[in-house]
Amino acid sequence: MNTVLTGIKPTGMVHLGNLLGAIRPAIEMSKSSDDSRHIYFIADYHALTATRDPKLFKEHVYSIAATWVALGLDVEKSIFYKQSDVPEIFELQWLLSCMTPKGDMNRAHSYKARVQENEENANKDPDHGVNMGLYSYPILMAADILLYDTNQVPVGKDQVQHVEIARSIAQRVNQYFGDETLIEPQEVLQEGGAYIPGLDGRKMSKSYDNTIPLWVTEKKLRKLIMKIKTDSSAPEDPKDPDDSLIMDIYKLFASQDQVDALAKRFREGIGWGEAKQELFEVVNEYLKEPREKYNELMENKDQLDEILKKGAEKARELALPTMKRVRQRMTGF
Repeated sequence: MNTVLTGIKPTGMVHLGNLLGAIRPAIEMSKSSDDSRHIYFIADYHALTATRDPKLFKEHVYSIAATWVALGLDVEKSIFYKQSDVPEIFELQWLLSCMTPKGDMNRAHSYKARVQENEENANKDPDHGVNMGLYSYPILMAADILLYDTNQVPVGKDQVQHVEIARSIAQRVNQYFGDETLIEPQEVLQEGGAYIPGLDGRKMSKSYDNTIPLWVTEKKLRKLIMKIKTDSSAPEDPKDPDDSLIMDIYKLFASQDQVDALAKRFREGIGWGEAKQELFEVVNEYLKEPREKYNELMENKDQLDEILKKGAEKARELALPTMKRVRQRMTGF
């Protein structure tokens, strides 16, 4: 069976850019009618490279789990679990670490970025702030991927290297211990929805402080949408719907009939406040039911625990044969 794996890092409040650029396409994949096995995991231990607050860490894990379930991830048809519930991942990580040259980790983007940052700040120690979790991050990710004989990993362009490293490690293991000890995964580039505009027109990102968080109240959502950057044209002035940040976001939530109708009003003349209100209404309508489901799950975390527990059980059923094969070939036991 073709296996497709998606990792989800719990890094705080999810925003519209996350929804449209990654979550929605991945959830649609979980509902597909093909014969592929779809695996989704919360990469909670990856987040420990930077998170030092246990309460915040736990809340982030629950929040991301509730987000995916509330937005419609089919947890019966797919496998959904948190990384820390599958101990085989960490055994495999050690075995892979023993087969990975240090030079490969020196070239990893996350490590190189930290070294470059230290150099730019004139820090005498190029490894300042680098813990071994950050340094060996790609090996843990390789274990995440290789444990389930994964064939495909949907990623953005900035994540391709992680799949390349996993494939390189698998190739090295196979060279030493026999073909198909590990399946060599392939990246699947996610092109659609890569660029989602934020409040200021730049890509929506927490680092730019221009995001629209997903689970704010209706009142807060409307207030944020009203902050979207526009020009100073008068309400009666015709406006180009093809050159409007409001329309760019509106198209991602509205039906084609709604888009056509609003575009007509743009050309005839519409006030920016009125246009933003139209945007608020379609976004809020899209999020209304998921918001209620999210809040319900966050108030009843036992439901999330049960979902993640069942997912981990299914994940471990797949992991055990892989570990038995790898362990036997690499150690003889």
